[in-house]
Order: sequence, then structure tokens, then C-alpha cells
Amino acid sequence: MGDADKINILIVDDLPEKLLVLESILEELGENVVKAGSGPEALRRVLENDFAVILLDVNMPGMDGFETAGLIRQRRKSAHTPIIFMTAFADELHTVQGYALGAVDCIFTPVVPEILRTKVGVFVDLYRMTQQVRQQADERVALAREQAARASAEEATRRSTFLAEASKVLSSSLDYETTLRGLLRLSVPQLGDFSAITLADEHGRPRQTELAWTDASRGTRVLSVSAVEGLDDRLAEAIRRVLESGRLEFTPELTPGTPPLADREDNPHFALRDPQWGNLRTLVVLPLLARGRALGVLTLATGPSGRYYSPSDLALAEDLAGRAAIALDNARLYRNVQEADRHKNEFLSMLAHELRNPLAPISNAVHILRLRGSNEPDIRSIQEMVDRQVQQLVRLVDDLLDLSRITRGKIRLQSESVDIAGVVTRAVETSRPLIDARNHELMVLLPSQPLRVRGDAVRLAQVVSNLLNNAAKYTEEGGHIRLSAASENGEAVLRVQDNGVGIPPNMLSSIFELFTQVDRSLDRAQGGLGIGLTLVHTLVEMHGGRVEAFSGGTNQGSEFIVHLPILLGEPTAAPPLDGVLAAGGDPRRTRVLIVDDNTDGARSLSMLLEMGGHEVRTCYDGPSGLAEAELFCPEVVLLDIGLPGMDGFEVARRLRAREASPRPLLVALTGYGQADDVRRSREAGFDHHLVKPADPAALTALLAAIAKSPERCIV
Repeated sequence: MGDADKINILIVDDLPEKLLVLESILEELGENVVKAGSGPEALRRVLENDFAVILLDVNMPGMDGFETAGLIRQRRKSAHTPIIFMTAFADELHTVQGYALGAVDCIFTPVVPEILRTKVGVFVDLYRMTQQVRQQADERVALAREQAARASAEEATRRSTFLAEASKVLSSSLDYETTLRGLLRLSVPQLGDFSAITLADEHGRPRQTELAWTDASRGTRVLSVSAVEGLDDRLAEAIRRVLESGRLEFTPELTPGTPPLADREDNPHFALRDPQWGNLRTLVVLPLLARGRALGVLTLATGPSGRYYSPSDLALAEDLAGRAAIALDNARLYRNVQEADRHKNEFLSMLAHELRNPLAPISNAVHILRLRGSNEPDIRSIQEMVDRQVQQLVRLVDDLLDLSRITRGKIRLQSESVDIAGVVTRAVETSRPLIDARNHELMVLLPSQPLRVRGDAVRLAQVVSNLLNNAAKYTEEGGHIRLSAASENGEAVLRVQDNGVGIPPNMLSSIFELFTQVDRSLDRAQGGLGIGLTLVHTLVEMHGGRVEAFSGGTNQGSEFIVHLPILLGEPTAAPPLDGVLAAGGDPRRTRVLIVDDNTDGARSLSMLLEMGGHEVRTCYDGPSGLAEAELFCPEVVLLDIGLPGMDGFEVARRLRAREASPRPLLVALTGYGQADDVRRSREAGFDHHLVKPADPAALTALLAAIAKSPERCIV
């Protein structure tokens, strides 16, 4: 075979060594293998030559594989060139995205040579056959009469127009019901006078059927029925057979008088039966196949129009069924992802609650031991160790919930004029225990003049703290960390540098992705969950900024740079975070009722408050809490939400319904801390919402505020 007869195969990858490997694998096919090292180079190659198949790496710098595929598809010449994506990410979202761009296959690396050669060989053979068929067709067209050529062109135009419209309708939405209705309205009347889509359950049995038909006076009508009940028995049996076999059934001539709906008065849809249905004459039932299983069937029939299905009509119907199956599968996958995401968020909320419940008594016990004091160094060291580990667990729980809220768009920034110096001070205070525990030297450099940005002070401090924690975790003990802030080119720029383990070059592009960690073999005691940098990246972008990572490589340290827009104009004073919690003063003896089914949590909190001079009563369920409130007349009620039987919301509502004067301050003390939980607590009558483990200083300030203000305000 001469070079002129060889078929072109394009392989695209940014790594030269991978290109060589792929070239060596495909050499045995004896075809012309063309290499491209980037997306732009691949586009140039496609402009220059035709290719039987394109092997395209997904993860490339600059223009990735998905963007490259989209641009290839935009050109008419290469719009239908088969594309096989190569990726190391074995997840359905990447696969779905690839197929949405028109991919014919996705291969996970490292590739198996025999499989790759076989798949590419199929497309090479198909391309050669297509070229031969095209050449023969050209010869026949040249000899055919003008009338036949015109008819063929008109048919091709009709088919292309219909498939283009089908692709537009089927790709316009990932909503399951919208896709179903769009497919039905596309089928009638273009492909028949009657259409039905029957979806299968996980066992391959009919579970839902959508009908559409033409009505002389009302156009296309749509009807939903359960499974295939109510359909004509012959039609229902055909649907069941195709679902089971996965093969098309075509009936050129139906028995006269065959209606889609059963002609029985016990049929719940009998009243909708159209008299014209008795003239149905041709039936085709096509399986909707995706990923090796039948999702359902598409049924088409003709009747009042007098049409019959030609071979080209059947081919068009099969093409539509194939595209419809992919669209329905994509919609189903999207729905499953949404459902899984909802379950994940529910799980995270419950996980946080279950983790915070045992953390509360541990934290309280540490504070009690600290208040009682001890001169024994070992005891004080153990107290500090337990406190550090509790705070680490609290940070992990908060990070999980922050991530959940961010992915659902639930985080709302409390934007104000913020001085970067204050952000740095708060972040250093948060990270100082971890830095000191690993004996690091921290250098902080701040500008001499105020450097202000608009943002959420708490979230910005979280960004800097996460970067400091990351530097401390990935730097050997006794290392050096440098934190600086400065004004550069109209931006506020924060830099966190360390001399730690560094970042390998191949990880710099993915360091901000979820659950990514530089070295999983490191000591897991401080390793975290790999979500801190993801939060940093997302929060910085929410502030209109960007974050970058740099490293010379392994053991060369790392540097993270945060860019934020500088706030121009006069600085404004930040409003107080919470007037009640900010109140100070020496506490007086206050009557406090604790209602919590976590016995250890209630008892330890009671001991902590009693050491502060307060009178405390404890109850472990809602009814006993209500009864104790009648007798004790508390000034403050610390009330858990997740109580058994009667929950905290109901207890709060009943306390508010009482005629007691003065009304007690209701404080939700709970492991549930998401935005919906806070909203529900306020609606139930709570004055404050504190998340376990509550900061003893916040509780002390709260009780001190009551002492200072006999007429308190409910916020």
C-alpha cells in the first residue's frame, strides 16, 4: 500500500512521551499517524488533512481536550470526524461531557495496546469503506438522471434538517420530562401520526408511557399512562418484546381496526380514544439502547395520513432512536447526580451534627479543667493537646459544611470595608496553635498604610488561615513560613511562602481541585481532607480575586499568592457582628436552663456555667424541659434542636406561647448549623443560634449582656 493510500490518524497529547507510545502502538495498522502536541496544533492539522479518527487527550494545558473537540465540531468538514477521548478520570461526569461533544468513545489511561489498535482499526476500516462508498456513489450520481439526483438531494436535506432539529431538541435540556416531551413532539407528525415512549424500570419492565398523536382540530396532543396499561393488547405485547430483546420490530400492515388504546370501557383512558385510530396501518417499535441496556422503546405508527414507512424512513427512525437514547441516558445521569448531591448534603449535615454532639462535652471538659487550674506540666500539656485536637476536628467539620454550602450556592458574603491587617491578625490567631505545635518560625510583613478591600472579613481570614495551615502541615518541624501583604498594581496581594515539601510540577495545575493532596504518604495526623485549598480558590473567586500556586518542585517549598481588588475611597467602619454577643461586663448570677439529650454535653456545660457563678438546671428531653421552665423561671434557656420525640423547635414555640414575664432568652445550642437551620430556629422563636461546641467566651458574653440590660432586645 503506497503512502497515498494510507489513512490519516491524528493523536493529540501535550506529553511527547505519550505521543511516542501511542505512535508505536498504532504503527502496526500501517496507516499514516499524525501527531499534535496541543489543541491549537491539532486544529491546524485538521485544517490541512482529513482524518479517519482523532485520539484526543482531555487534560492539556491551555486549550484542553473538550475545548479542542468543540472547535473541531464547529467546522463542517470535521463535524462528524470520530473523536476518542483519552483520560485518567474514570467518572461519569467526564464521560457524559465527552459524549455531549460528540465523542464516539472514551478510553481510560494507561491504554491497553490491543484494545486501542482494535478500536482505531474499526474507524480506519469504516473511513476507507466510507471513502469507497462515496467514490462509488459519486460515480452513480454522475450517471443518474437529474430528477433522481434532485430527489436524493431533497431527501438528504429533509433527513439532515430533521436530525439537526432532533439534535437541537434533545440537547436543549437535561431535564428528564422535558426531553421526553420534546422527543414526542418531534416524532409527531414528522415520523408518524402516533408516537409513544415507554420507559423501563431497573428490571427492564415497562413503568411509564407517554403518548402523542395528531388531532385534526387541536394539533399534537400528549398523554401520560402508567406502564402499558390501557394500551391495545397487541401494541403492549410488542413493546414488552422489544424491551426484552432489544431489537426493532416492524409491522408493515396492521390488523384493520387496531387502536393505540384498548377498546374497553374499563380502560381509564377510554374516553380519550380517537375514532381515527381505527385506521392505524403501519407500526414500528424501536429500542432505546444506551450503554448496553434498553432504557425503553420508541413506538411510531401511521394511520389517518395514509403514509407507509419506506427504508429511508426506518433508517431515520433508528437514527432518532439512537440519539434519543443518548439524550435520555444523559438526562437520567444528570438526575442521578443531582439526587446523589442532595443525599450528600443531607449526609454532611447529619455528619456534622453527630460529630459536634460528642465534641461539645469534650470541649467543655477541657475548659473546666483549665478553669480549675493545675500546676502539673503534664496535666497542662494534656489539656492543650486535647484542645488542639478538638479544634482540628471542628475545622474539618466546618470545612465539609462550607464546601457543601459553596457547591449549592448557599454561602452569602457579608461584604464590608475590610482592612487586610485585621484579616491577617485574625488568621494568624486561628493558625497559631498548629504553627507553634510544629515549631515553625512565622514572619508576618504588613504594609505601613491601611490596605482595604471589600469583602467578608470572616471568609477572608478563613482563606489566609487555610493557606497558613497548609504551609504548616506540609513543612517539616522547625520550618519557616512567611506571610506578607502589599499593594501591587492596583491589587491587594497576600503571599504565603514556606520551605516545605513543595509541589511537583505535574500537580500545580490540579492543586486547587477537591481532595487533592501533595503527598498522601505524609503523617495523616495533620493531613486534613484535601478540601482546604478548594475552599480558598472558591472563596477568593467569590471576592472577585484569584489565587495562584508556585513551587520549584519537590522539597523546594511553595508559594501561594492571593490577588484581591483594592477598595478605593474612604474606608468605612465595619458594623458590629452581633451587638448582644459583643457586650461585656462582669457576669451576675443568672438562672440558666439546659435542655439537651446528650447527657455528657449537658452536664459538662452545666459544670462550666456553675463555675462562672450561675444557677443551672438540666433536662434531657422536651417535656421535662417545659415542666422545669414552669418551676425554675429561667432567664436563659440553652436548648438543643435535635431532641427525641418533641424537637427543640416545638419546645421553643411552646415556651414562646407561655405568658411568662420576663420572657427567657432562647439560645439554640445544636450540631445543626446550616443556613436553613438558623432560619428555622429564628422562626421558632430562638434569639440566638450557636453551633456545638459553643465557645465558652461567647456564652460568657451572652450572660454578661443580660446582666447589663434588664430590658433585653430579641434579635
